[in-house]
Amino acid sequence: MNLDLNGRITLITGGSKGIGFACAETLVREGARVAIASRDRANIDAALAKLPGAIGVAADFADAAAALAAIDEVEARLGPIDLLVNSAGAAKRTPVDELTPEAWRAGFDAKFFTYVNAFDPLVKRMAARGRGVIVNVIGMGGKVATPTHLPGGAANAALMLATTGLANAYAGKGVRVVGVNPGLTATGRVAEGLAATARSMGVDLEEARRREFAAIPLGRPATPEEIADVVAFLCSDRAAYITGVTIGMDGARYPAL
Repeated sequence: MNLDLNGRITLITGGSKGIGFACAETLVREGARVAIASRDRANIDAALAKLPGAIGVAADFADAAAALAAIDEVEARLGPIDLLVNSAGAAKRTPVDELTPEAWRAGFDAKFFTYVNAFDPLVKRMAARGRGVIVNVIGMGGKVATPTHLPGGAANAALMLATTGLANAYAGKGVRVVGVNPGLTATGRVAEGLAATARSMGVDLEEARRREFAAIPLGRPATPEEIADVVAFLCSDRAAYITGVTIGMDGARYPAL
């Protein structure tokens, strides 16, 4: 693709692995100036070895102060952030009979507030400059309740509402806010989640994987790179009239509006 993203300063939370890393690779190829954030310095260093010209900051975005410090560091090193891709954090998948109030709270801390702590300061800075794009990589669990993903699904649903509300509030100030809902995607994080699904089904891991893949009409999970291509398009001016929506990417598994 040629999306004319040359020089766009981009922060990708969760950018050292999985979908976040695939987004970083794609946006680097498109000419963006990329910063990745992750809690783990070793993961950042491993990712940067494959991302020419990118920089990394180590921070836990579940902590608002740490998130703000990371944002300030990126802007001090690269300049004002034009593009934010939120892909950090995931709620632990837990069978419903193992849930506790603490598990629900942990789910929101892991997924909802990691995103809030990035987009809250940045949407205001972008609005003050009159430009910016925020893409929240959320997940289909926000639209379809599953017994092994209730805290994470509830956090995803909250993120979908926040995405739409922020887009409505800031469209007149030059900021677009969009969501992407991946379904099952071939990442290590999803592989870990299949273990909880297997326990819930009472089957082994391979049988759980077989059933999950068979339920996708396209017959396979998405690749991280397929999600990243859509994210990159949404970041570009070719998507200039797309805001306030969350785009499903689940291989038609959930035929819902």
